[in-house]
Amino acid sequence: MAKYDFTATRLFVDAPLSGGAELALAPEQANYVCNVMRLREGDGVLVFNGRDGEWRADLTEAGRKRARLTAVEQIRPQTPPGDLWYLFAPLKHARLDYMVQKAVEMGASRLMPVITRRTQASRVNTERMTANVIEAAEQCGVLSVAEVAEPQPLAKLLDAWPRDRALVFCDEDAEEGDAVAALAPLRGRPLALVIGPEGGFDEDERRRMSRMDGVIRLSLGPRILRADTAAVAALTLLQAVCGDWVSPKTSP
Repeated sequence: MAKYDFTATRLFVDAPLSGGAELALAPEQANYVCNVMRLREGDGVLVFNGRDGEWRADLTEAGRKRARLTAVEQIRPQTPPGDLWYLFAPLKHARLDYMVQKAVEMGASRLMPVITRRTQASRVNTERMTANVIEAAEQCGVLSVAEVAEPQPLAKLLDAWPRDRALVFCDEDAEEGDAVAALAPLRGRPLALVIGPEGGFDEDERRRMSRMDGVIRLSLGPRILRADTAAVAALTLLQAVCGDWVSPKTSP
């Protein structure tokens, strides 16, 4: 992303965007814009909604608890979102917040909490997850907003797994090998990545996924990684080998 202004205040708005559109900010957004960033009437803000691209908007009303914007011009057109699902066993709050933010930064388009037999944090606050998705998108210039799915048992999800979507199964017991070579055949296919809980998948879960069609069982190397670290490492690997980091000239 060349010559992008990361110093500009950037907000997600859940409203249609077009030239002249008037946008009433939520109270917490008004507080952030007017009291934290200390913007005044006439100042510019970047806004996006995940559908209509990114727009420059002018602050037309600035109060302590109330603010309004008017969309002026489109800065970037909407680009198609990636197609990378990220499945994970829920973590405790602080580490889950971190993991969600990093998954968005790394291009995950759908976040899917799955309950495994060794999952320790079975309760998932999807509203908090969505807030972290939006915050990461705002801060990193992301145009699309990743979907947050409701948690479900891993076995139920696998029962209905779409045949056309490859599943990369990160398994600490997998034989170490050339991860790049293992992933290269997946270029151009819809992808999903699954990371297990602290303590890993149990033997039945490991056996079930290993026997599925289109599954790549992958080692992340000789070190044991915490789940949030494994997420960043695996998503980086996927994007570098068969995701949107790949030059079109090198793709099949």
